[in-house]
Amino acid sequence: MRRRDALVALLALGTLGCAAGMSEPRRRGVAPAEEPEGSTFTAAVPYVPTRPEIVDAMLELAAVGRGDTVYDLGCGDGRIVIAAAKRFGARGLGVDIDADLVNKAQADAYWEGVADRAKFSMSDLFEVDLRPATVVMLYLSVEINVRLRPKLLAQLRPGSRIVSNRFDMGEVWRPDRTIVVAGTPIHLWRIPGAAR
Repeated sequence: MRRRDALVALLALGTLGCAAGMSEPRRRGVAPAEEPEGSTFTAAVPYVPTRPEIVDAMLELAAVGRGDTVYDLGCGDGRIVIAAAKRFGARGLGVDIDADLVNKAQADAYWEGVADRAKFSMSDLFEVDLRPATVVMLYLSVEINVRLRPKLLAQLRPGSRIVSNRFDMGEVWRPDRTIVVAGTPIHLWRIPGAAR
């Protein structure tokens, strides 16, 4: 067994505080049957890894730099937050409800030497406090992006950037810029007002 695989296996046992015993991946955002009544885990988004060239393009479109704090909502295996920390020296937080993916992201951050700057949390993306973020990354759906819009506008400071892989926000909020990389649209929005 490779050292990295062994680390992921140890983390899956809950050594970093994530729920143990959830070995079967589930759809991101879906409340499992054992969640308490009133849970806000409502969005059904399957985990689809972001291709490396799309990760690079998303970070470049957001103009991520050392002073940024990058949040990835529905982070999966954490590759965007890890890349932001490793390539640009940014800090970041990845959020997902799948314990196995969060554990893998934590292990990969450790393996890549950025665990001090790339953190991960098993949380509901609608409950996360976005105020520390300067960049928010999304790979969700049009419907979830639209549902997130009021929270993004309320909690992010003017000049903060939002980048979405593939999905825009329909007629509700047109992107400031869209690029296409390897046939995939990537959308950028800036929170209105003076940049900080």
